[in-house]
Amino acid sequence: MAKSVSKTSVAIDPMVGRLRAALGSRAFTEQKMFGGTCFMLNGNMLIGTSKRGLLVRVGKAAHATAAGGPHASPMEMGGRSMEGYVRVAPEGVANEADLAAWLDRALAFVETLPPKVKPAKARRA
Repeated sequence: MAKSVSKTSVAIDPMVGRLRAALGSRAFTEQKMFGGTCFMLNGNMLIGTSKRGLLVRVGKAAHATAAGGPHASPMEMGGRSMEGYVRVAPEGVANEADLAAWLDRALAFVETLPPKVKPAKARRA
């Protein structure tokens, strides 16, 4: 007999677990963005998941090279290319070595960015 799935149940994305493991002991946070889960390093987006693959932040200088890689393409949102970000099809991160290589590219860029500090919320009078 088939199991009934509740509309409120949430499917666990296996890529999230793979990314958590690949990031190891680094101090990262997770945030829901772009229809998936993004991993943040010092408040800056590093890498994320989506239904169409992996979202990798590589920076503008490395964008063309990264987007020309196997299974990679420029990331688009709302029909507009987001320079500095690439989308990697699931086939491009099928094994842990490929995932680690894309994560290393993202780390190489994001570790150069200053930490983002969230502004304090204004108090209502």
